[in-house]
Amino acid sequence: MIKVLIVEDNAVNRELLRELLELRGYTVIEACDGQEALRMIDQAQPELLLLDIGMPIMDGFAVIQRIRENPRLAKLPVVAVTAYAMRGDEERILNSGFDGYLSKPVNPSSLTEELDRVLTKGSKPATPDPAHEGQPARKAGAMGATGGGS
Repeated sequence: MIKVLIVEDNAVNRELLRELLELRGYTVIEACDGQEALRMIDQAQPELLLLDIGMPIMDGFAVIQRIRENPRLAKLPVVAVTAYAMRGDEERILNSGFDGYLSKPVNPSSLTEELDRVLTKGSKPATPDPAHEGQPARKAGAMGATGGGS
């Protein structure tokens, strides 16, 4: 089983992601902020991170920077799960070191596709589709209705 660390400050969003992942056979651990995530990476050694961008204490950009600067963690697959879905956000996020991008609310099938893509050896990070610039990417689904977090 693949171990996934969900890093999300909104408890409802965290729970929804956990349920979606567990239904698909993943082992799930959770963190509610970036500092806790960095501690848990060392302790639990997840094989994949789903990382919110807009969090208190340490945002997703600071977390990904710390991960990519650490030679031991540099190749850890990290997917941004965020409410940032305006023109240029996906490109900026991917250019910051993330391996994948999902906008909230997360569509369950998009979640599965993105995780499969990121976990497949030799995959390349997604690139924004110019035909959909300015539109929320991979939207409509199970998560984000609470309006909290990003």
